[in-house]
Parts: sequence; C-alpha cells; structure tokens
Amino acid sequence: MLMDRAIPDGEVTGYEALIQGLSLPDADDRHVLAAAIRCNASVIVTFNQKDFPASTLAPYGVEAQHPDEFIDDLFDLDPAAVICAAQRQRRQLKTPPLCVDDYLDILFRQGLVQTVKALLAYRPML
Repeated sequence: MLMDRAIPDGEVTGYEALIQGLSLPDADDRHVLAAAIRCNASVIVTFNQKDFPASTLAPYGVEAQHPDEFIDDLFDLDPAAVICAAQRQRRQLKTPPLCVDDYLDILFRQGLVQTVKALLAYRPML
C-alpha cells in the first residue's frame, strides 16, 4: 500500500510466465529478474548482488547495482531529488524521530557509504 502511494506506476504485472525459464543462484529471486525483463528495466537495485550474476543478467540487458552505487548515480543526475528524498525519509521516521547524525549513521551502517559522504555536504538541509 505505501509503495503503491509512493510509486503509483511501479507495479509490474504479467511477468509470471517468465519465471520458469530463468535460472539464478537462488531460485526464489527469479521473480525479480522476470519483473525486470517484463518492464524493460535496466537495473535491479539490491544488496544481494551475489544472487544476480552479471553473466546471467547481461543477455536481458539488466545489471544488478548495489543501492549505494544506484543512489550515487542518481546524485550525479539530480542531487536535489536525492536530497529531497532523504529529507522526506528522515521526516517520516517518527518512532523514534531521528536527528540528522543518527539518520546518516543508519544509512552508513546499511552500507550506503558514498550516499552518506554525498549527503554530508547538505547536512544542514536534512
């Protein structure tokens, strides 16, 4: 429900028939690749890159990217959008509310090292 509100056109349908023909190290991840193929996505954003090998994804024109790399790319394209998203996310964290330093620390501990590095320059805005 929250995802549908955040990204109204983000739901992918009609990918189910593709699942059986796909092979990934973890068979439970095949639906992710099937959905990416169905909607012509070029990137699967995941912390779990080992289960999405480049050699398997390449024939479909898809690559797996770590979230930190993805956000870094977005930051290069539109820093204001990334800053606004970070502001919005921090504001929505209410149980408990997080100060900027705690918010950035959580992102860092989740592996978003480059993201935190980029956001530090905009700390007063967060």
